[in-house]
Amino acid sequence: MNPPPKTPAAPVSPPVDPLFLATPKVGTFLGEQSLTNASGFFFARDEHLFLATSRHVFIDEGSEHRPDRIEITLHLDLQDLTRCTGFSMPLYADGTALWRQGQDSGGDIDVAVLEIDREALPKESVLFAFTPAHIVRDFDAVPVDATLFIAGFPLGFHDEVHQLPVLRRAAIASPFGIRFQGQGTFLTDGRAHRGISGAPVVMRDPVPATGVLPWRLLGVHSSRLDMGNRDQALDESLGLNCAWYADILLTLTEPPAAGQSGPA
Repeated sequence: MNPPPKTPAAPVSPPVDPLFLATPKVGTFLGEQSLTNASGFFFARDEHLFLATSRHVFIDEGSEHRPDRIEITLHLDLQDLTRCTGFSMPLYADGTALWRQGQDSGGDIDVAVLEIDREALPKESVLFAFTPAHIVRDFDAVPVDATLFIAGFPLGFHDEVHQLPVLRRAAIASPFGIRFQGQGTFLTDGRAHRGISGAPVVMRDPVPATGVLPWRLLGVHSSRLDMGNRDQALDESLGLNCAWYADILLTLTEPPAAGQSGPA
């Protein structure tokens, strides 16, 4: 599976694992006012390129979080990772949301995708993208003791010189393939903070059939999970997190049906 056209072709390779160049920092804005920091990742399907992240990064009615644009960080040189630029994308056009979100039998899904205009990207852009081939569909292929990683920007923390995310190690905390509490989620056990919402939950591909990005995409990190009745003084936090199964991306990135246009 080849990376998107903007990605330099083999045998040229970056000085870091391509996973670091598939997971840009996401900033939300209302006009020129900076609001929040979050995480996301690139997802390519056919000729289309998307930014995938948590839905609540784009809008969160409960907290009145309503940005009108986002900005992601792009690398401009495969070897000199200090060469970066911000790339702004609107969230609305004529009052209509541009992102795609969905529902399942359990209700709203905290995953959304925003299509990226490839022609608007700087011609020097260096990025790697997950594809449908990276998504785990055989649940038996993920053992209960698998080591997972969450690549993102906890509390906005990152390598500010090279604009790279950090990796948090995690483990599967609920049976993979089972919808936890009837929702399209599974649990991970690992440290997570605000700002890592929208990060990819991945495991190393044991048989690198996924090419230049040798990772399997299991889910999209959503939020920490805690008990509402926990004694803040006596009881530690559960340290558990919710992740949405990555196959929702296949639904959100489907081409529009004939006669339809715009976001799903």
